[in-house]
Amino acid sequence: MMRFVYSFSAWGSGVCLIAMALLILSQIAARFLGVIIPSSEDFAGWLLSATIFFGLAYTFNTGGHIRLTILLGRLPGKIRRYSEIFALLIGLMIVGFLSYYTAFTVYESYDFDDVTDTYLPMPLWIVQMPMALGSAALFLAFLESFVLVLLGKTPTYMTLEQEEI
Repeated sequence: MMRFVYSFSAWGSGVCLIAMALLILSQIAARFLGVIIPSSEDFAGWLLSATIFFGLAYTFNTGGHIRLTILLGRLPGKIRRYSEIFALLIGLMIVGFLSYYTAFTVYESYDFDDVTDTYLPMPLWIVQMPMALGSAALFLAFLESFVLVLLGKTPTYMTLEQEEI
C-alpha cells in the first residue's frame, strides 16, 4: 500500500513537471507570436510547488534527502539505531506539524471560498491541495520508517544508502 502512495507521489511530481515545462514552452511560443497566455506564470509556480511537494515522499523513501550518512555510518550499532530513532522522531514531529497545517489551510480556503488573486481567479484550495497531499505522503513515509526502526528493521532509504556505499 505504501509503495503505491510513493509511486503515485512520484508520478504526480513528474506529471506536474512535464505540465510546467509544456506551459512555459507554450508561453515562449505564444510571446514569439505576439500572444499572451493569461496567468501562465502563476500556473507554472503552482505546478512547481506541486512538483516539489509530490516528490518529497518518494525522494525520502529512496534515500534522496540529505542525511549525515558519513557520520551515522561510523557510529556503533546501538548508538546509530538510537540516533536514527531520534532523527526520525524529530522529523516526524516537524512533518506532522507541516501536514496538519497545510491540510488545515486547504480546509479554510475551501470553507471561506477563497480564490487566487491572479488574472484568472481559481479556488485557492485547488492550488493548495498538492502541498497538503505531498506533506501527508511525506508524513506517512516518516511514520513507516519510524515504526520500522522501532521494530528493529531497516527502512528502505537506509537499505539504498548502504548499497551506494
